Amino acid sequence: MRQIKIGVQLHPQHTTWASFADAVRHAEALGCDTIWNWDHFFPLYGDPQGAHFEGWTLLSAMAAITTRAEVGCLVTCNSYRNPALLANMAKTVDHISGGRLICGLGSGWFERDYSEYGYHFGTAGERLRALGDALPIIKQRWDVEVPPPVRPIPILIGGGGEKVTLRLTAEYADIWHGFGTAEVLRHKNAVLDEWCAKLGRDPQAIERSVSPAKGESLDAYVAVGVTHFIFGIGEPWDFSAVEAALRWRA
Repeated sequence: MRQIKIGVQLHPQHTTWASFADAVRHAEALGCDTIWNWDHFFPLYGDPQGAHFEGWTLLSAMAAITTRAEVGCLVTCNSYRNPALLANMAKTVDHISGGRLICGLGSGWFERDYSEYGYHFGTAGERLRALGDALPIIKQRWDVEVPPPVRPIPILIGGGGEKVTLRLTAEYADIWHGFGTAEVLRHKNAVLDEWCAKLGRDPQAIERSVSPAKGESLDAYVAVGVTHFIFGIGEPWDFSAVEAALRWRA
């Protein structure tokens, strides 16, 4: 069985850089294995015109002020950046972090980001096809980038679509991130295992992570194959659930 990992997604909204940076340092000091932000341009809750920071520039700063925890966007919206550019950005943050980047990817869903920044929103199917087109380009660029990444950069794919997202996960990802109860994760993990069998991939090669549902036992998730728990929190940074999970792991 894989080692249990505890992570935190710090929401980069309704905050300041100084406060966010303090939260990043605190997460690492607590013993979090992974520290994440998200890739949006506007708040997802609260005042829609509130303060918000861009994910990848923020990620480079997170890499610079930490020394041990892995860092990533949970998740990067594929539509916002040319895949070759994103590969170069990821390589750069990987070097800044000393080989601690996880490249989280998803197809995108928040329409306001698209409309106000001039991106084509399209359909969910179009966005998924674009993600499928981007993944081999990103991996190919890492093979030729100079300097190369410090380590083979792990790819996390977030989302639960059984026909496309989990197929892409089986083909390209090192980590799958899902949402829902343990029973939901049991089903999704079985579907992912089926895609791995069809594509000739060892399902054990893909780490399973979750944003735990409120009230759900972490032991219940472990029983269905989850080994990485990522808790989302925003300002004013209540780490109580993260601290409880770290005690549970210990």
